[in-house]
Amino acid sequence: MGFLRRNLRFLAAVQLLPALESGEETLVGGQAVLEGVMMRSPHAWGIAVRKPSGEIVKHSEPLDRPSEKHKWMGWPVLRGVVTLGHAMKLGFRALKFSANAVLEELSGGGDSGQNEAPAQKDSGKKLEISNWMMGLNMAFSIAFFIFMYKFLPLLAARGMQKIYPAFGQQILFNLVDGIVRIALFLFFVWGISLWKDIRRVYEYHGAEHKTVFAFENGDPLQTTAVQKYSTYHPRCGTSFLMTVMIISMVVYMAIPVHTFWSRFAIRIALLPVIAGVSYEIIRFAAKRFSAKKGVSLFTLMSAPGLWLQRITTKAPDDREVECAIIALDEAMALEKQHGGELVIA
Repeated sequence: MGFLRRNLRFLAAVQLLPALESGEETLVGGQAVLEGVMMRSPHAWGIAVRKPSGEIVKHSEPLDRPSEKHKWMGWPVLRGVVTLGHAMKLGFRALKFSANAVLEELSGGGDSGQNEAPAQKDSGKKLEISNWMMGLNMAFSIAFFIFMYKFLPLLAARGMQKIYPAFGQQILFNLVDGIVRIALFLFFVWGISLWKDIRRVYEYHGAEHKTVFAFENGDPLQTTAVQKYSTYHPRCGTSFLMTVMIISMVVYMAIPVHTFWSRFAIRIALLPVIAGVSYEIIRFAAKRFSAKKGVSLFTLMSAPGLWLQRITTKAPDDREVECAIIALDEAMALEKQHGGELVIA
């Protein structure tokens, strides 16, 4: 029963992955995982997970930046798609590591003090998230995303059109579609927060934000110094998702298709383009952000995401902040070895 619960918890965290991570490849950011935090710098990533026994297991690896290996991956719009895809892939790896770290101890496997990912091959029977389970979770996550945020909103908009023909007008139809999509997303992130296990993930999300804030302000990475910061960070994946949803409404309004399946196909086909454009807009706004200017494009764009973080982040305790600090220390140690430069927005 415990194994099933933890698999469901893992699956729920996968659904939240885009909202829990930061995809910018030139900045320090991170992601909440199961009972821990993953932190990334431009050329490295580190993760710290607290096992049920209280022991913290950590791991770090160098990280290649796609745009440094292939120049075309640094082209505008395209770089957003590549960076986000790279961040999602890393996010899945981090979630798998955290799940296996917890499951390994529950099955009695692993040696105390090991700072590496649980072995995939073992003569003993060990509970872990296998590769096929990971693939199944990914497939389900994609199907869930398409059904929840593409199919259902479109179905609801068509239903409104049948009841009130005026809603068949291009702008109104896509406005209803967009509002339903945002409402479903808000209901999902709020509803799942009622689950105690996911609430802990939200607490680690808050710990990640606090730690990044402390690093950006040059404060020592110590629990007392980190805890004074807010859990709301403007560069969170939550802000990006809200931007994507708002921009998608505008884009769909400009495309003159009218049948249900043509609209559905357009929404699937344009997803990478909308994500890439959203990335560029946020990047542009962030680079021109200045606290001295008061209200700016960046503050306006990040406002909906900051509001939503009242749900997706919770106040962490000192033990959760400790994990975030260790994860960032691990990433920064490798970053220094590779001589990378950090750009703080």
